[in-house]
Formats: sequence, C-alpha cells, structure tokens
Amino acid sequence: MLKVGLVGLGFMGSSHLGIYKRLMDEGFPIKLVAICDVDESKKTGALTKGNIDVSDKSIDFSQFNFYTDMEEMIEQEELDYVDLCLPTFIHAPYAVKAMEKGLHVFCEKPMAISTEACQEMIDARNKYDRFLMIGQTLRFFPSYQYIKETYDQKRYGKLNEVALFRGGTTPLWSWDNWLLDRERSGGCLLDQHIHDVDTINWILGTPQSVTTQGKVYYEGSGYDLVSTNYLFDDVVVNAQDNWTINNDDFGFEMRFRFSFDEGTIILENGKLVDYPNNEKSFTPDIDPENGYYLEIKHFAQSIIDEVDPQSAAPLESTMETIRIAEAEVKSADEKRPIEL
Repeated sequence: MLKVGLVGLGFMGSSHLGIYKRLMDEGFPIKLVAICDVDESKKTGALTKGNIDVSDKSIDFSQFNFYTDMEEMIEQEELDYVDLCLPTFIHAPYAVKAMEKGLHVFCEKPMAISTEACQEMIDARNKYDRFLMIGQTLRFFPSYQYIKETYDQKRYGKLNEVALFRGGTTPLWSWDNWLLDRERSGGCLLDQHIHDVDTINWILGTPQSVTTQGKVYYEGSGYDLVSTNYLFDDVVVNAQDNWTINNDDFGFEMRFRFSFDEGTIILENGKLVDYPNNEKSFTPDIDPENGYYLEIKHFAQSIIDEVDPQSAAPLESTMETIRIAEAEVKSADEKRPIEL
C-alpha cells in the first residue's frame, strides 16, 4: 500500500485530493495519509476554487493528518512519496528536500521557475536515486495522445499547421496572489501557456526560434496575454494564451487545430472532431478519462512496479519545455526573435 503526503492544498492540490479519494474508493493500493499546507483553515476542508471546479466536497478531512511544515510531515509519517502542488518558485527546493529525505516526488507543472532550478531537481533525482515526475498533464489527455499518435504514425501524412489556444479567468484565488507575481510564477506564460509549450515540444521537439508578443495586464505580473510563433522547417506553429477573460459564460477553454496533408483534427468547446479530406467528419472513439487522474495513477503504478515513470514525461524533456518558455519571455521582453 503506497502512502502519500499531499503538499499544498490550493487549486491544483484540491484537484489532486479528489483524485486520491477516487483511487482509494476504487481499491487502488494507495492511501493519502497526510496533507501539508501553510493555511491551517485547510485542515477543515476549505478548498480553493479556480477556473474549473475540481474539488470533491464530500471528502472527510478527519481521515488525514494535517501539517503546516513538509519536513515535519516527512519525519512524522511513513510516506512513499509526496505530491507537490506548490507555487512554482519553490518546486525545486521542496522536491530536492523530499528526495534527500528518501521520498519519491510527483511535482505539478511547470517543472520549476528556471532551467537552473530544473537541473537542481534532476541532479537530486540522480544523487538520491528517487523517482521524480512532472505533471505535464496534456501528455496524458486522450485527446492530445490522439494527435501525437496521428502525427507519429503519419496517418494523415505531413503536418502543415498547429494552432493552440487556452484562456479563461484571472487566477485571483492563489495564496498571497503569487500567480500574479512575475518572480514567483512567471505569469500566464509560464503557468498556463506552458501547457501548450510542452505540447509543441512533446510532439514536434525544439523549434529553431520563437517570436513572442506579450502583454502585462496586471501590474507586477508576468505576461498575462501571450502569442508565440515557433519556427520549424515546414510547419506553421502558433500558440496563444489569455487569462484575463473574466466572464462566467466563457469559463475556461483549451483548443487546438492540427492540419495535415490529408486531414485536420480540431478540439474546441471540449469536443474532439476529426476531419479527413473529402470524407465525412467524425468524433474519435477515445478514452473519456481525465489526464490528471491518468498521470497520478501512472506515477503511483510506476513506484509499485519499480519502473521509472519517465517514459511519459522525461525530465530532460520537461526541462526543455522551460528552456523554450524562457526564450519566449526573452523574445517578448526584447521584442525580437530568440534562437534556441
């Protein structure tokens, strides 16, 4: 039976909490035994709401031991791994500390605030011989895996265009408003747009260069609106993000369009549609499962099987995603293309 400590009970921590409850209800050999958060009110079930409702309000919080310090939690509990749902700027130090204490680590995306911090995490993984995985969840979403398989298998021939968008409500719910602090979160570009940066890196690899326009909407924030063109030899690639769409009717949306020689695949309004050239469109028969559930189950099963979980999200790849994002920030700052 795996024993887990959840560190951070903000928006994403609340999501992970619900997943652990589901896994336990399903009889998966895992038990969430402890929760750590600096806000003591969280121990009574005060969950953080975000741009999508991820919390399970039926959870009985009396079943968990509650801590406000991760090191104390590790010392007091017999844990197999910690799940870190923390502000980006402390991903690396907390991950390193947990591995130093002998635990495996699942860490929410983005990997870290900088490539230097990413390297510290990789070095600690190697030094302490622990499993470390970053929750780049789109690599687990069936709709995105459908695209990856179509591209890898050349089912529709050559890829010509990639257009990605995500956007929604400003994350005003974060602890100490850290998400709107450039130094602690990197803004929309590093926190939300990073999903699409990772998708491009995962499917196409590193672009030759990036050209980014960004706008700081909230004083002190990183770029709150962003549009990037990625230079590849023969594919037109663009990704946009905007977390200033503060309207309940819009909510949150992630969209994509992949156009090939022989067909186009579009995700929009939560619906995936495949458009073969000169044939009737269809909705692919894919697993309806949530990527967040699949990634955590994959990590836990990897520990049980004693198999490195990196097959889905290699650390060097997730660090490369951060390097591409850093180039985007530099491009927006300096208003010029940046080579990679």
